[in-house]
Amino acid sequence: MKKPFVKFNILLLAVLFFTCSSDKISDINDQANTSLETEILLLINDHRASLNLKKLETLAVIKTQTNSHTKYMIKKGKISHDNFNQRANYLQTNAKATSTSENVASGYSSAKSVIKGWLNSTGHRKNIEGNYTHFNITAAQNNKGIWYYTNIFMYQ
Repeated sequence: MKKPFVKFNILLLAVLFFTCSSDKISDINDQANTSLETEILLLINDHRASLNLKKLETLAVIKTQTNSHTKYMIKKGKISHDNFNQRANYLQTNAKATSTSENVASGYSSAKSVIKGWLNSTGHRKNIEGNYTHFNITAAQNNKGIWYYTNIFMYQ
């Protein structure tokens, strides 16, 4: 009678170990854009279209860089462009980028509000309206519910 009980406990421990593992890096989606991210990208392209600028295309390799930087900012608890040269160099090497720029933000709770904030800033507006071909974004919340954003633009 003890063998089935032992097997059950071993199975239960295995399930708990693998489902409760602390190896999860974050809840940031490493592949597809969330609805908030998609809305931001659409609003950027809508703004560009209103100025007769070319629509930007998303590129998955950019997402790898926006994800890592957003995680970094959440960990630090502040927005920054720290290590931007590393992200730009990565995109030059892995996506043939010839120019890159980056917008970051935190605290905005909607796509419209973060876009409005960026468009009200000369430098951020310049990036949104710049001569780029591709972009991507990561929007993620910290454990207090504060949103952090990294938006990278590149020319290929």
